[in-house]
Formats: sequence, structure tokens, C-alpha cells
Amino acid sequence: MTGRLAMGATVGFALALGGLVVAPAEIQAAPPRPGIAVLPDLPEPGVAQFDPAGSNVVPAVAAAATDLRKSSRKTTAAGTGTYTCSGFSTVDDATTVAMLQADTYAWGPYAAYRVGNGSGNVNWRVNPYKNPSWYMWLHSLRWLGQGILAGSQGDLAALNRVTAITRDWVTDNPYSWKGDIGAYESTMHRTNVLLCVRAAILAGLGADALPAAYGWLDVALVNHARFLIANWSGAWNHGTDESIALFGVGCTLNREDYKTTAQNRLASGITTAIDAQGSTNEQSTAYAQFNYSLWGRAVAALEACGADPGTTIDERRELLAGWLALATNSLGKLHQLGDSEVVSTSPITGTPLHYAGSNGVEGLAPERRIGTFDAGFVFGRTGWGQTRPFRQESTYSIRYGPSRALHGHSDHTAITYTSRGRDILIDAGHAGYQPDVWRTWAKSQYAASSMTTPLAAETYPATKLTRKAFTPTSEFYEFADSPGAGISRNRAVLVLKDPDLIVSLDRASAKAPQQFQTLWHLPSDQRATVYSRTTAIGAKAGDDTRTILFQVPYRQALPAGAILVKQGQTKPIQGWHYPNIFTRTPAPTLMFARSGTSASILSVIAPVPATGSVQYKGRWSGTTYIVDLVAGGKKVSFGITAGGALYRVN
Repeated sequence: MTGRLAMGATVGFALALGGLVVAPAEIQAAPPRPGIAVLPDLPEPGVAQFDPAGSNVVPAVAAAATDLRKSSRKTTAAGTGTYTCSGFSTVDDATTVAMLQADTYAWGPYAAYRVGNGSGNVNWRVNPYKNPSWYMWLHSLRWLGQGILAGSQGDLAALNRVTAITRDWVTDNPYSWKGDIGAYESTMHRTNVLLCVRAAILAGLGADALPAAYGWLDVALVNHARFLIANWSGAWNHGTDESIALFGVGCTLNREDYKTTAQNRLASGITTAIDAQGSTNEQSTAYAQFNYSLWGRAVAALEACGADPGTTIDERRELLAGWLALATNSLGKLHQLGDSEVVSTSPITGTPLHYAGSNGVEGLAPERRIGTFDAGFVFGRTGWGQTRPFRQESTYSIRYGPSRALHGHSDHTAITYTSRGRDILIDAGHAGYQPDVWRTWAKSQYAASSMTTPLAAETYPATKLTRKAFTPTSEFYEFADSPGAGISRNRAVLVLKDPDLIVSLDRASAKAPQQFQTLWHLPSDQRATVYSRTTAIGAKAGDDTRTILFQVPYRQALPAGAILVKQGQTKPIQGWHYPNIFTRTPAPTLMFARSGTSASILSVIAPVPATGSVQYKGRWSGTTYIVDLVAGGKKVSFGITAGGALYRVN
């Protein structure tokens, strides 16, 4: 209990053993037990899921699934149910059983911190690192994981400490704890931990029913169920997690009303959380992968407690698996979009992810190599490794669609690109959830490879895919939106195969003079050098690839300073990459700049061998502008029609 000692070590020890005081020697002599079953960790996006700006509630907008059925049988009279401990998602990795005995908690890159007085009396308001995720995970109780497992195996000292800390949270945070955002946001996680603690008590003590001394735990579970019922986050991963946890309480305590509410919410949420094309509504590739596994866990939880999950969930997950396969780049990673760290694609057997996640070593290659999704994603690739090595394929993503939401960034029209076995164009990544200038920047238009308008306030526009056309060796897309008041923006993209390169035509107009800056974010292992108003090169010493980026004067002369390099800059912030939320590395950003009331920026991004070069020549053919290129020794021409469409000439 915060601020005072609720019970001494001896009293707490007696409670943890159901009223029996046991000497330390007898604890050490207690026979080991098999312990509780724990589900494997889900591929959660990083170790932070908490935005302290507030809790989002996402309404279900699609018709609910109608095939989830109520339980066909009840759980056992003993109340143990068939709900398996969902685990601790690596939050407990750094907090050992010995640390728990000293009330010490460790998470992320931060030094371990003693949060209690050494007797299980924790200060639940402490936040020494002023990090909202550190605080939220403290309240989740997931950091107790190692002690819970040890206690379930007969380590009664560990069980005593875990139950003392758990009871201290329950006492210090009476229902409703909604006024504390960290306690609020962690409710779904903590509910699952309470269920794990309950199972550990039964296993550790060899009991068939919860001893009376632990009656407070079932009261706490009922209060957590009340909270979850009153505060559903809706159709996204938080709402799904909440519904699974609520179902777990119903399964464990034989509460059909809890299970029914949870099933109804899962039925309502699935069709919005994963749409009919397989896209999630979270605008993040990492969260999409998490949702695939999370909904699989929902199916397993329903089945284990005698409920019929129907077929809709599995059907939507199958669509999402295809989406994730297309979202996998040639390096075996998901394109880093939205609140996503650099994460590998999970090679899930029996799905297209098996092939994509194993770098083409196992499974069957997906049938599609290009996907456009109404939720705002374009994914494409030159192939799946059938005619050249998997890593030597080129892959790309382009963002568009609905306005920024949930875990999305202001990245509309932005491009990521891999080729020749490396990153070519990147997104600046995921800076975590602390409310600071770095998160603000990482979510902004300036952290993406798109045309920006820095003099205008961001409007988070909805962006339309206005045209597309595919051939065996090229893909064309055109996007349009209004990134600021009185500003129109249009990006046409042509992706070529053999030679592999990208052409981008950015056109914009504004009622008032603006700055127009097309940004190209390069990977942090490269160094960028500007050679002229037209050309810059990104390269890593000793690498077999370099990227030549140049702009062709098209309907607008190139001014002095038409290309600038920004790297490791702090005022204003520019030129960084977050491969994960705890790592920030300088990374070159090229800026193709214009000013005035209109802009026309024709960019070419050409990955070539380290000794390769690019030559080009522009010419008019009637109303069409033709650019003849030789990139890395391979010839190609592309055209720009009078209406701004890009196409491959030969």
C-alpha cells in the first residue's frame, strides 16, 4: 500500500499460504511442482503500447460477425476453467525472482528501480524515468512473471511475494481506477496477470479450489471484469485484448454473462479491426502482425472454454496473412510503417507468411506480388525469388487512404524501398510513446519520404489513389490530396523492373507562397553527398551498392540549393532513424527544395552497383516528355503524359 505498511513480512507470508505460517527451511524443502501452462509471447510491437495522450475508443463500423456462439459447456465447479495464463510478453524478462523479493522492477533500457519497501508494499505512483510506458507496465503487473512461474512450481517464498504485491495493488487502487491513466490502460494486461496468479496459487499449493485467504483475488477479478465491461476500447487491438481477458474471467469464475459480453464484442470488433481486404485499421505494419496473432489467441481462448468461434475470425486472419506477406520486404522484414519498429515477418506455417517470413526457403510463394488496399497501403515487389535470390528482389510500399489514426503517422504518399539486398528508402521509424519532440517528429510528414509543405499546418489529409496501371515490368500509381489549407498535392510514382528503380513526380500548387520539400530518407549506414543541383549519392564504404538520386528539370528550373542534405539535425529535427523505440541513429535525408506557389519535382531513385552510374537525357515527343536513362549499364525510357501519367516506354 502506498505511503504505509499494510502488513509485515510475516503477516503477508501467512496470508499467501492460506493462513499457515511456514518457516523458511520448510519452504526450501517444499517439493517442486509442474507449474502452470503459459502461452507463448505474441509478437507485440516493441515493448511499449501506451500513448498517454488518452485512451482511444474505436467504434465498430462494419456489420458484426454472426457466427460466434455461446459456450456449449461451463467451466468446472472448482472455477479453474480452461483459460490458460497468457504470459507476460517479455515485460518480466529483466525482473528476477530475487529482485521481486526486494520489490525491484526493471523494464526496457532503464536501470532497475526499487518500487517498494522490501515487504511487498509498492509505491504505485512512482515514475522515476518519467516514461509513460514504464509506468503503465508497472501497473500491468506483468513484471511479476518470473515470480508467478516460480510460485506455481512450489517456490512458496516467490508465491508469497507475488501475492503480496498483487494484493497491494488491489488495495491501493480501488475500483474504479480510471483516474490514473497508467492503471487504466493496463487493465486488460493486469486482468490476465491476476488470472495467472490465481492459477499459480492453485498449482503452487496443490489446491483444487482457491483457499479462503485469497478471496480478495476473486473480488479483484470481478472488479476488473466490471471495469472492462464499462470501458470497452472498441474495434482495435486494445478492445480485442480486453474482450479476451473478460472472457478469461468468465471462463475462470463460471460467469456466463462475462463470456457472452466478451463474445458479442469480439463478434462486433473483428469485421472492423480486419476489413474485407485483410487490412487492419491501425495503420501500422507491426500492429497488423500483432493483430494476426491476437485474433488467433481469441479463437484458442473461445475453443478452450467450450465456445464456438465460428469462421469469420479465421477468414479475416487468412486475408490478413496475405496482406502481411505482401507487406514483407526483400530483407524478410515488414516495411516500417506507422508505430512499427524494424521487425521480422513471422514465418507462420500454412500461410503465405511461411514463405515470406522464411526468405523464400520454406512454404509456397504467394500468388500476388502487388497489392493495393483501400485502407491506404500499396505493396509491390519485382518477384518472390523464383528468378533471382529472394533478397535481390526489389520491394516497395506507398501510403495513402484515410486520415491518420491510432498507430498511423502523417506519411501519406510516402515510399519505402529495398533493392539489391539492402534498404534504399526508409521511414524514420517509431520513437516510442513519450510525449516529446522526438515522437512528434517521428509521426510527422518530415519523417517520411514524401513532399512536405513546412509553412502550412498539418491537416492529416485523406489521400486518394486516383490512377494505377500495371505491366510485367512496371507499376504506375497516382495520388492526390490537400496537405494544408489552400494547397493541392499530387504524386505520380512509376516503379520499374530491370533496371530496378523508382520515378516520382511531385506536383503542388498553393494560394499563398509556400516551401515545397520532397524528402528522401536514406538508411543510417549510408553517407549522402551532393554533387550538383540535380544529383546526390547515398553510399556505404565497402558496400556493393550505392543509390543515385537525382531530379530532372521538368516544367520548372532547378534553383540554387535545389538539393540539401540533413543528417543528425536537432533544430529543427531532421535526419534520424529509429530502428526501435530505444535507438536513434543519424541518417541522411535528402531534400529536393522549391518555393513559390507551385512546384514540379521529378525524382529518380536508382540503386546501382558501387561502381555504377546513371546517365539521362530528356526530350519532348509532342505533348509527352520522354526521359532516356542508362542505369547501371541498363537502358530504359519513361514518359510523362500531358496529364501527368508516368509510363515505361521500353
